[in-house]
Amino acid sequence: MTVHIVEDDPGVSDSLAVLLDNLGFEVVCHADAEDFFRAAPPSGRDVVFVDLILPGISGAEVIRWLAKLDDPPRIVAMSGQSQATIDLQMRGLGPKAHVIRKPLNHAAISAQLSAIRI
Repeated sequence: MTVHIVEDDPGVSDSLAVLLDNLGFEVVCHADAEDFFRAAPPSGRDVVFVDLILPGISGAEVIRWLAKLDDPPRIVAMSGQSQATIDLQMRGLGPKAHVIRKPLNHAAISAQLSAIRI
């Protein structure tokens, strides 16, 4: 199993990667959706943490793309925006993605991993 991080903020991406690596996960970081799309698609065993606000292609579009895969991964959307903005971005995506609010912390990340049954 691999955890993919799609996050344009290097501080957030690096911190999340270090935490997940310390928890024993294989981690691959992507600075934007375009970089993520150039890589091999994740499998259903994988997890994708994706920021909702990305330069270029949005995190919501990444989630839509992931949901259409034959064997979609588990998805955790990340955002530091207001709940109203998150609700707007997540509209129409269904219950396929869990949401974690920024700033991220160990307890919140662990709770999300438990929620998606890791």
